[in-house]
Amino acid sequence: MRFPAAIRSARRAPLLQVLKSAAATIAAWLIAGWLIPGPLPVFAAIAALLVVQPSVNQSLSKALERSAGVIFGVVIAVLLSLLLGAQSWVVLAAVLVALLAAWAMRASTGTGNQVAISAVLVLALGSSNPDYALDRIVETLIGAAIGFVVNVAVVPPVLTAPARRDIGLLGGELAASLDRLADALPVTRTAPQRQELMLEARLLRPMKDAAEASLTAAEESLSLNPRQGRHRDDLTQLRALFDRLEPAVTQVIGMTRAYIDHYEDSLAADPTVRAIAEQLHRAGHDVRLAVQSADAAPDADDAAPHTSAVPALTTPLVVRPPASDHWILVGSLMEDLRRIHGELRDET
Repeated sequence: MRFPAAIRSARRAPLLQVLKSAAATIAAWLIAGWLIPGPLPVFAAIAALLVVQPSVNQSLSKALERSAGVIFGVVIAVLLSLLLGAQSWVVLAAVLVALLAAWAMRASTGTGNQVAISAVLVLALGSSNPDYALDRIVETLIGAAIGFVVNVAVVPPVLTAPARRDIGLLGGELAASLDRLADALPVTRTAPQRQELMLEARLLRPMKDAAEASLTAAEESLSLNPRQGRHRDDLTQLRALFDRLEPAVTQVIGMTRAYIDHYEDSLAADPTVRAIAEQLHRAGHDVRLAVQSADAAPDADDAAPHTSAVPALTTPLVVRPPASDHWILVGSLMEDLRRIHGELRDET
């Protein structure tokens, strides 16, 4: 792993998310300090900062994780302090006991770490008597509640736009891969050209993974989101489109692999192979049409004049048994074409 990749992300977080985190932290600090006089409200500020997440569902999960971790950590710190006294080595013992207790409860990694951190903070920052411990628990609950409320009330994040973009890019590249294979079938190709064709087809896999990850993030962003009503139908349409495109990615890669494995210069003159090439162009057309129908095309205005509103794959291609030695390739391509035809017509 390169060092910059470990500390930097590929994209900046939205500025609004940063401002919401700052606002929640400041509000938690002021409100908790006003309600619970005494030590600085560090627990409230940290809780609010951690709870503001990219989605409302994640915020609720983080609030529960933070609250549970602090409660258990504070209880462990108080018990150890009462039993063993205020010794410096008690802090180390608290870490060990907290981690073992979290492991015994089968807590998540985040909750387990929070238990240990809370125990250390309580022992290091001040008194560990029961009143102090109760104040820190209440302070944490206040901070978590403020962070959750801020994330819900101030434009709760909806991540449908990245999903639409990535699915549109996947559909465009899938159509381009079909066209490239169609262009390759009726002409002779050198070995480097065929390898380049295979490499381009394999790029569909990471694009498919990126689209699926964006779609999952979008679905999670609508969970518990008060704005979900306006976006739920769009997301359902995007999920249906992705489910139609996903199998075609595997089929296009397989068709390209079969073409390379069974390539002969005589393929270019086979009329059946030429007919399949025409069907591949039609399939590419229908992929673009499906993407545009879901309003996911990244450049819909530029692509619209080149794509008819009428599907090109009206009926599956039917051919006679090939008279040449290309029947293995022809059969493989025909089967994948049949599957793509069914997926684009939503017959699966």
